Amino acid sequence: MMNSRSPESNLSGLKREDFQKVIDGKETDLFILKNHRGMEVALTNYGCAILSIMVPDKAGKYANVVLGHDNIDCVVNNPEPFLNTIIGRYANRIANGYCPIGGGYYQLAQNAGPNTLHGGPTGFHTRVWEPHRMNDSEMAFTYTSRNLEENYPGNLTVKVKYSIPFDTNELCITYEATTDEPTLVNLTNHAFFNLAGAANPTPSVLNHEVTINADFYLPITAEAIPTGEIRLVEGTPMDFRTPHTIGKRIHADFEQLKRGSGYDHCYVLNKIEARDYLLAATCYEPQSGRVLEVYTDQPGLQLYTGNWLSGFTGAHGATFPARSAVCFEAQLFPDTPNRSYFPSALLNGGEVYHQSTAYRFDVRR
Repeated sequence: MMNSRSPESNLSGLKREDFQKVIDGKETDLFILKNHRGMEVALTNYGCAILSIMVPDKAGKYANVVLGHDNIDCVVNNPEPFLNTIIGRYANRIANGYCPIGGGYYQLAQNAGPNTLHGGPTGFHTRVWEPHRMNDSEMAFTYTSRNLEENYPGNLTVKVKYSIPFDTNELCITYEATTDEPTLVNLTNHAFFNLAGAANPTPSVLNHEVTINADFYLPITAEAIPTGEIRLVEGTPMDFRTPHTIGKRIHADFEQLKRGSGYDHCYVLNKIEARDYLLAATCYEPQSGRVLEVYTDQPGLQLYTGNWLSGFTGAHGATFPARSAVCFEAQLFPDTPNRSYFPSALLNGGEVYHQSTAYRFDVRR
């Protein structure tokens, strides 16, 4: 495997040899992306996982702003199996694992109570992808999901590209997929962000100030499945149309926050055209001054506030307690196969699935 960055140039302190292993007959490795401004992203081809994103604060000090690990064994055996990985074939939940596709019905693996979550227990987050080094700031990964893998029909070939623009601190993720028969595709990256930086312990994100460009959200049942309603955020603790901290309303006496044990909801992004590529969310951490902007062409954005993080240990002794991360997962809506009026996740043979999402970093001084 080609990796043009040596450990000596790795700001995150990760060692390539700690990520080299044979899993299911395929080699895993560490890959480093870097741009002209000094931003650095570390990746592994196990689950296409992001290991670190090194960006400066308002004083110019670099820190890793995602929760990550420093060796492949911890990535594989992570108590949070979806940490910073590519999720597929279907991000989020499908009720009862029940899936009508192309006139047939498929029973998917049930790995979240009676429901299917994030592609199932051996979804894309557990697969060793084929790496393709493009240059120092671009990396592509490919994977072919065979017919009836996790009981999804069709042979699905997926390509995910991570890239950093030359002079912008921005991680761009583009997705493509093709199939030989009708199947479901709903891909995302499940990055766990903390703009203060990973530490021991990693601080809460309750002070992170969030704005989401959405007038509506999808309320959920007690099992975190959409009820089918598309509800206004106005007048509720779900309203992030103007900036306020995550902690301001997360403990409100509000049924939806109780059902999610905090925020774990899909927001219906404001769009003029369905595939508009727009600013979906902004996140600001006042002590570091770091700002994250999320851009996407997807219709939904899942806001998750790390409610179920258990305090496990990550890279260089950092620990990750509950609510020490916030996730902005660009995607289609949950349970789309069972809601005909939600944006369709069906991909037919001869069609190409496309998605573009970017995480742009800056500082406020």
